[in-house]
Amino acid sequence: MPIVKGDAKSLSIAAASVLAKVTRDHMMAEYEEMFPGYGFARHKGYGTAAHIQAIRRLGPCPIHRRSFLKNI
Repeated sequence: MPIVKGDAKSLSIAAASVLAKVTRDHMMAEYEEMFPGYGFARHKGYGTAAHIQAIRRLGPCPIHRRSFLKNI
């Protein structure tokens, strides 16, 4: 069940949010080593201008979502 602004209302939701972000950041650092040139360690996989430029320059790598790529 969705809870609007759940991280402000529930300590367990807030903790899970922090754990998810830290886990994702670590995964992105590992992906940076596996797929150099995309800047994953810097932008953490968000669709920044630098990330989009890297995809255009290098093409998608195996971790890129194909549904996102149709917008590039």
